Amino acid sequence: MIITRKQVPFSTFLLWLSFVLLACFSSSNLNAHESEKSISIFLRDDAYDDYLSFLAGRDVHTISDFSKGNITRRDTVDMVLAIQALKLGGFQKTLHFHQGKITLRNTNILERGEQLISLDSYWWTDANKIKKDAYISQALLKPGEYVAGIFAHPSNTAVFNIKSMDDFKGLTAISTPRWHADWAVLQSLDLKEVLQNSEWLQQIRAVDKKWADFMLLPFMPSQNNHYRLRQLEIKAVPGVALQFSESRHFVISKKHPEGEAAYRALEKGLAILHQQGRVLKAYQQAGFIPLPGSVTILNSVHVPAGKSSN
Repeated sequence: MIITRKQVPFSTFLLWLSFVLLACFSSSNLNAHESEKSISIFLRDDAYDDYLSFLAGRDVHTISDFSKGNITRRDTVDMVLAIQALKLGGFQKTLHFHQGKITLRNTNILERGEQLISLDSYWWTDANKIKKDAYISQALLKPGEYVAGIFAHPSNTAVFNIKSMDDFKGLTAISTPRWHADWAVLQSLDLKEVLQNSEWLQQIRAVDKKWADFMLLPFMPSQNNHYRLRQLEIKAVPGVALQFSESRHFVISKKHPEGEAAYRALEKGLAILHQQGRVLKAYQQAGFIPLPGSVTILNSVHVPAGKSSN
């Protein structure tokens, strides 16, 4: 229906026009207000799905026990702790999640200011590479706190007999120099060879087929440290682990409009979480970091002082 000047009195027409303009103005202000209150965060589909599966309808800010719920990956713990720390530090914005295929592009959009924060923590070396464009948080996990399991095919008796550093002699491992923290640990072992393959699935295939004896992976408590994918199968050597000498950190874009405010809030919130003992406890409850005394740490690494640079 089209309303013309001739169909209504002039006063009525003016009243109608004023109402339409007011409605448009109010709608525009509401949308602007909503956008000011929330910030878009881009996540991989699988990361977001696993996060929602762990929450199971719970408010993320109420979670204090990570032993409850379905949790299969370390970055789910990262994500929960980052969100909790931001709020504890006084950050008022709401994070609005967008799903997509975000991999290496995640770092690029953060450096350009299109992504506020990476909710998947970085190794110190990786974070330091982008310090020009990113704030680096205090250590989420300190040097020496993060450990990995030694995964091999269950029938590989040579690997499952590992009890000390001497038992690595003559064995082969597989990884990629792109995962510099894993690579550094493997290079420190007295191995016959460290094979290179940048594809995670191909690494698992090589270990399953015994083309390589073992690989390093986070512990998988939800799967009893026994990983099966199609016809592939690998399992963690029970009772032993290898320690990493690097710390893990969150990174926040310096170019994002809310970057500085988010960084200050995150630092304050992380300090509170650490003071309450909730950070390391979260990874232990989730099973990604074994409780003290539950495994033998085979490598004695030099643990430097934690670093941070902004």
